[in-house]
Amino acid sequence: MSRLLIAAVLLVVALSQAASAQDGSIQTVLQDHREAIEASSRRTIGPAIDAIANSGLPAARGVLREWQDRNMWQREEDGLFFHAEEVDRDTLRIYDFDTGEVVGEFPEDDFDQLRPNSGIRALLGAALVQFQLNDPDPRIRRQALASLERNGDESHLAPLRASIETEEDPAIRARKARLERLLTARFGESEAERVAAIESFRGTLALDARAALNPLLATRIIYGPDLSEGANVKNEVRPGSEALSVADAFARMVAAGDATAQPTPAERKAALQAHIADGAVAGVPLSELGTEEARDRAYAALAEEGTVPPFDPSFSMEEVVRDAEFFVVYSEPSAAVTEAAEATLASIHRTVGLSQFLDLSLDGLSLASIYFLAAIGLAITFGVMGVINMAHGEFIMMGAYTGYVIQQLVPDYTVSILLAIPVAFAVTFAAGVAMERLIIRWLYNRPLETLLATFGVSIALQQLAKNIFGTQARPLTSPGWLDGALVFNDVVGISYIRIAIFVLALVFLGIFLFIMKRTRLGLETRAVTQNPRMAASMGINPDKVNMLTFGLGSGIAGIAGVAIGLYAKVTSELGQDYIVQSFMTVVVGGVGNIWGTLLGATMIGFLQKGIEWMNPSNTLAAQTYMIVFIIIFIQFRPKGIIALKGRAAGD
Repeated sequence: MSRLLIAAVLLVVALSQAASAQDGSIQTVLQDHREAIEASSRRTIGPAIDAIANSGLPAARGVLREWQDRNMWQREEDGLFFHAEEVDRDTLRIYDFDTGEVVGEFPEDDFDQLRPNSGIRALLGAALVQFQLNDPDPRIRRQALASLERNGDESHLAPLRASIETEEDPAIRARKARLERLLTARFGESEAERVAAIESFRGTLALDARAALNPLLATRIIYGPDLSEGANVKNEVRPGSEALSVADAFARMVAAGDATAQPTPAERKAALQAHIADGAVAGVPLSELGTEEARDRAYAALAEEGTVPPFDPSFSMEEVVRDAEFFVVYSEPSAAVTEAAEATLASIHRTVGLSQFLDLSLDGLSLASIYFLAAIGLAITFGVMGVINMAHGEFIMMGAYTGYVIQQLVPDYTVSILLAIPVAFAVTFAAGVAMERLIIRWLYNRPLETLLATFGVSIALQQLAKNIFGTQARPLTSPGWLDGALVFNDVVGISYIRIAIFVLALVFLGIFLFIMKRTRLGLETRAVTQNPRMAASMGINPDKVNMLTFGLGSGIAGIAGVAIGLYAKVTSELGQDYIVQSFMTVVVGGVGNIWGTLLGATMIGFLQKGIEWMNPSNTLAAQTYMIVFIIIFIQFRPKGIIALKGRAAGD
């Protein structure tokens, strides 16, 4: 009874499929190309896949997808195709392609699974592209474009072009248009459209354009007699050059039958050993084979007998290949296409070079602003007061830790950073005043003692920071509006933090100039710097001025610490990373001149970035080269870029 029921169901299904075939169902298309589908050959399957994809039937996409996923089965009884799922090892649940409804559950032995190989699956994937590119879901369309950008080929070009006109999303439409030009450059039907697509990428910085154009310029070396007529020749190459070794050239001539390979010494030795007979080789006694000339004579005798390959002792591989012709030939047959690709890539390389120069300049300017900000305080304490303060880096470190403490108390990063700047100034100003009152004031005009004393203070402050904060780096988090970078193109960009530091450096340059030129403290500082005795006779208190000036320099160092801590690790050694560059900035620029400090920071920043660019794998070596250059520079200009004028210049 059950068998009769199954037979009845199969009959009903067959009749329904036959009826649907009459109505133009997807099953009709599948049956029209049944032989090709059953053969499952990549050479003959193309028309069947195209017929399904271009049928315009709603079920076409599902058929291609299930076929690709190896979920399409053919019933042996009538050859109809279904989507099937395995219920268990011996049973399949069958679905109708046109309706998507379950037909029933049947024995697996009644069906054959279609298992497309990788080549057919690739063709099915290409056919599915047109459905994915026009899918109502933008996410699916973007995924399809991403897939084509990775593995696009000639078969994708037509459906991509067709989908552009109906694309409503401007961003996806632009992406499709760009991808269409990339594929046209490689797979376009006519030479003219390929050249036009290639030239549209002139000066671009996008990596996908270079990835598409570079394969067009792939070359291979061909031996002259093997050169086909109309080959796209790039240039002739000589044996022995970097592109073609003598051995490679000779091997190519041997393969072409225009030269005979000579037996190697090991092969000749083996041949002699193999032909030893009655204590001799080819009539030459073994006792006489102790010289190369005798062995060559014995081998030549064997060669005359035809028992071994011939050998010419005077053979020279260089002589054989000297007059031979070899050519570098493009794999791309069209000369117009390769010329356009060469010109476009040359324009791209020029644009990339200019962009790299601009990016390097921005990096140099950014580093210069950091060094300038770190050196402003030193320009006051060392450049103006003449105090060699080896603890200047620790004031920078102290400012950074002050910013960290403020952030622990004020969780809002914007407010905490804005609050940290004046607090860091106040803390390091107070520390500088205390240091000047307790130590520096007793050591004026005694530079060696000042250096040793401040070096000791530097070590003490580092140890104090370790005791309080530990050796682990502490985070100084920038506000959210400083996250990211200002990107001009794929090469040129600068982080917002570095822009903020650059602006901060300009602000404090203005503040310093205002204090020194427009305030009483600045006037008194310049007076004390020029002639302390005359300033004292005019009612100026040199001790007070020195104290406030040293405090001002230390306070600015604290602000620099907050700025530097936003992108550098905050540790007890933070200041040591900038103390050397700060001193070099002041010395190179010109002691006692703020404009010289600005120029010195610019020079050192650009110089360091330039050396790092030339030697990117070793930044320590770059710093070493920079110091050597600075030493040489000072030999020729000991007073710096802008020398101090007046009486102080002679001090």
